[in-house]
Amino acid sequence: MPQARRQRDAIYRHQRGSAAAAAVLGEAARFVHYTTADSALRIFESKRIWMRNATCMADYREVQHGFDILQRFFSDKAKTAAFVDALDLCVSGAAMEAIKLFDQWWENIRLNTYITSVSEHDDTEDLHGRLSMWRAFGGNAARVALVVKIPAFSGGAAALNLIFSPVAYLTELEAHAVIEEVVKNIRENCDFLRSVERQASVSTVFVMLLAGVTCLKHEGFKEELEWRAIYTPKFRPSPLMESSLEVMGGVPQLVYKLPIDATVAPVLGELDLASIFDRLIIGPSPYPWVMYEAFVDALTKAGVKGAERLVVASGIPIRS
Repeated sequence: MPQARRQRDAIYRHQRGSAAAAAVLGEAARFVHYTTADSALRIFESKRIWMRNATCMADYREVQHGFDILQRFFSDKAKTAAFVDALDLCVSGAAMEAIKLFDQWWENIRLNTYITSVSEHDDTEDLHGRLSMWRAFGGNAARVALVVKIPAFSGGAAALNLIFSPVAYLTELEAHAVIEEVVKNIRENCDFLRSVERQASVSTVFVMLLAGVTCLKHEGFKEELEWRAIYTPKFRPSPLMESSLEVMGGVPQLVYKLPIDATVAPVLGELDLASIFDRLIIGPSPYPWVMYEAFVDALTKAGVKGAERLVVASGIPIRS
């Protein structure tokens, strides 16, 4: 996944020096979740973030868009042969085994993938947030921006069986070029791949395809700078994840609750709300003071120290 790796290295290097140093020192980059004030309050009180089915996302072609792009690549016999032949030289049969496994799971992936979205957060947005995001999320409801620090690598994410990946806003030609880059990388690293267990190679190709369909998005959305936490309960369930039936916008649906709560399991300590919380920006509203008091109280009860200094009100002068 060279495109995702470039995006990952860029944000962690930009915010905290070199990506290698971030990995060694356990550094984190800052991301932001724009949501309604009501939803944010529920997050703080429960220490759970809801993950919704990908079919309920704002982009009504979620997952299918990425699948269509990958399918058109692999429907070209010459391109498929180049991919399969390259990996067969290193791990015989692994490519077709992974592709067939993905095909078997495709309908399940399309209908049973759950996502929580965040956006890259820049230092210049600390006081006011991003205008386009205030306009895009929350409608006429009171809105907030929850800024969090997410580690470069996390044992907690592994225990939750989450994939945390940047979204790629690529044209079809650009996406196909990335797969061709993968073929080149395989050929250049064949000796290493021969040293890896066969199942690890198959699993890596499968995850590449899974991330491809869930994290390829129409280039028109690129200003969102989105990253996704992805959960596939039918394929890789975690005992630490809970589900519940909820009604949103009049639509009954299953949601999975991502725990940011160290009391669930010690491995989640680095993802506990008190550890990852950076700041809360109250969106344009005629009631900033009462919202400030409410969120300081909720955050303090959730274990966040110095919450009164970490809640600010956006000064962007737009009507809510």
